[in-house]
Amino acid sequence: MERRKPLVCLGTALLVASSIVHSGGHAAAADYSGAEHRHAGSQIALHEGVHGAPPTGRFAAAGKTLGHDVSGWQGDVDWPAAARDGARFVYVKATEGTGFTSTSFAQQYNGSYRAGLIRGAYHFARPDVSGGAEQARYFVEHGGGWSPDGKTLPGALDVEYNPYGDTCYGRKPAGMVAWIKDFSATYTRLTGRAPVIYTSTSWWRKCTGDSAAFGDTNPLWLARYAPRIGELPAGWPTHTIWQFADSGPLPGDQNYFNGAPDRVAKLAAG
Repeated sequence: MERRKPLVCLGTALLVASSIVHSGGHAAAADYSGAEHRHAGSQIALHEGVHGAPPTGRFAAAGKTLGHDVSGWQGDVDWPAAARDGARFVYVKATEGTGFTSTSFAQQYNGSYRAGLIRGAYHFARPDVSGGAEQARYFVEHGGGWSPDGKTLPGALDVEYNPYGDTCYGRKPAGMVAWIKDFSATYTRLTGRAPVIYTSTSWWRKCTGDSAAFGDTNPLWLARYAPRIGELPAGWPTHTIWQFADSGPLPGDQNYFNGAPDRVAKLAAG
């Protein structure tokens, strides 16, 4: 009698196939738990603490412009009230990795525009999930683009402490720098604008080796919750935006643009 060859279980084969890595050497099933409420600086406050803030009032001091950033944590925002309270610009979380889009994005992004604020979108980086180029495309496809209407800031890349595990997302400094370069180059090619880079000096030094590769091309949005901004990451002679507090009179995090309102408009105009 002929001996039959053992059959491969179809279910097992499908299970194996479903676990094949398709993107940059990372498994397809990524953890996005908490992404709706995770915002720029949420991990920086946890890791670096809050050490006070500069004197603030309803409106920014001379030479600065008051603004803020929001995410799904704030939900629907009363934008006319934010404008009355002094907000002149805002960044809105749009995406995270390649598997999350904020359910609050449309209300926040469009509502701020209608209230007269200059607004932009930001992407929470997940270098553990997929490549930088892939995430830049995902960001642009889900609200992170730029338009020359004078009211839209270039998109921002939020690179900070990993809320899901290893601080640097399992990447060595050279690998992290390469990832950020891929994101930046792809975003620039798709939109015509270099993305703003959001980070903290401490994280940047640890996870990029204090790379000076971006100071000539990407505006810096620096997080530091203290009375003064302190040292900047290598390569940037100055900052563009300072996230100086994780709460305050405006919804979300509080920010100062390093310049008068006409400088904000200039960044938006390109």
